[in-house]
Amino acid sequence: MSEKDNSGYRGKVLSAIKKAGAEIGDILRITKDGQTYEGILIPRSEYGDEKHVVIKLKNGYNIGVNVTSNVKIEKIGKGTKPTFESPTLPEQKPNLPKVAIISTGGTIASRVDYRTGAVRPALSASDLYSVVPELADIAQVNTHILFSLFSENMTPKHWTETAKTVADQIEKGADGIVIAHGTDTMGYTAAALSFALQNLPVPVILVGSQRSADRPSSDAATNLIGAVVTASHAPFAEVAAAMHETASDTGIVVLRGTKVRKCHTSRRDAFKSVNATPIAKAQDGKVTMLIDSYAKRDPSKKLLLKPKFEEKVALIKFHPGLDPSIVDWFVKNGYKGLVLEGTGLGHVGKLCFEALRRAVERDVVVCMASQCIWGRVNMNVYDSGRDLLALGVIQLEDMLAETALVKLMWILGQTKDAAEAKKLLQTNIAGEFSPRTLPDTGDE
Repeated sequence: MSEKDNSGYRGKVLSAIKKAGAEIGDILRITKDGQTYEGILIPRSEYGDEKHVVIKLKNGYNIGVNVTSNVKIEKIGKGTKPTFESPTLPEQKPNLPKVAIISTGGTIASRVDYRTGAVRPALSASDLYSVVPELADIAQVNTHILFSLFSENMTPKHWTETAKTVADQIEKGADGIVIAHGTDTMGYTAAALSFALQNLPVPVILVGSQRSADRPSSDAATNLIGAVVTASHAPFAEVAAAMHETASDTGIVVLRGTKVRKCHTSRRDAFKSVNATPIAKAQDGKVTMLIDSYAKRDPSKKLLLKPKFEEKVALIKFHPGLDPSIVDWFVKNGYKGLVLEGTGLGHVGKLCFEALRRAVERDVVVCMASQCIWGRVNMNVYDSGRDLLALGVIQLEDMLAETALVKLMWILGQTKDAAEAKKLLQTNIAGEFSPRTLPDTGDE
């Protein structure tokens, strides 16, 4: 083993490993300060220091040991370098529903890259199927790789391609669609597909994982199983996201695509339904509906595909001291719509009013959502809100700011007429508005 073999080790740590006669994949016993650790020698991140050796313990977790003068490293077993081989696909059962799994990337379709210590898009949709053999008892699964992207790299163009691919699979007879997607921008894509795919005949379920499949606490398999169960058997035909309901493996909650938000960076139950009750719950191979009002599954319905999005739309988060010339910059550079993420009930500072007036006069569609996660905008309560309404700013009730951005992009992809755009913005198209704010929503 040398510094050029991509192991990530160098300096004195590399010398200590070589002295023990060890290679990547070998089993080591490391003794330090009276403590003994045994595990498989794994590569280091190339960005790591020169002081630690990293082993994978029997419980699946990795530890790094600082190699000092009192550390003893012994090779106690011969191993193999870490590799990944796709398992054999399980046999399909022809009597089961047909589900298409479309892979766009993300942690659910990733594995650890030991060169950098990070996770990277690596697994194909077929790999997802083969490493979760339980799927063979739920559905006939066809897999498709559309993208291999972390979700922060998704753009409206990717939403368009995803919508077209979903439509193609429905046209070919799929009884349900599952989209493997990174969690960071899953809410944006879920909203985009909710508007682009209208009159759906079958469910379209986005699914991701907060933790990669190599981790003992991974939620990848359970989330995927719940998503496929939902796509196969749910009575609704809407776009939704299926993720962990709690931090434990108690069930998968199904959240409407225009109401879902990622509310935690790493918890398995990071996704919440904002200002609305979740659609359903998937558990033990069954789907339990949690609401009575939903679009019904009906294979005879004809899908209406409207996949165009206008990218010249911006989301502006108001903060104390915001320079109103930012609004002027967007207008000058040809932006067609602005979503303001205002404070509380829907406010921005009075210093912004003249810039917003100029934007509206230029036929830029300007609308208001709230920075608060729960609750709804009401710009009639205070003078500043009423003044903004008088300027032509449209209030968006309880719509999420992210959903508002996507909806305005979609609207301006359908029409260039500002009056028509404003009318559509205030029309409940895909459940983005709730008729009223319930007192028991949002206190989770």
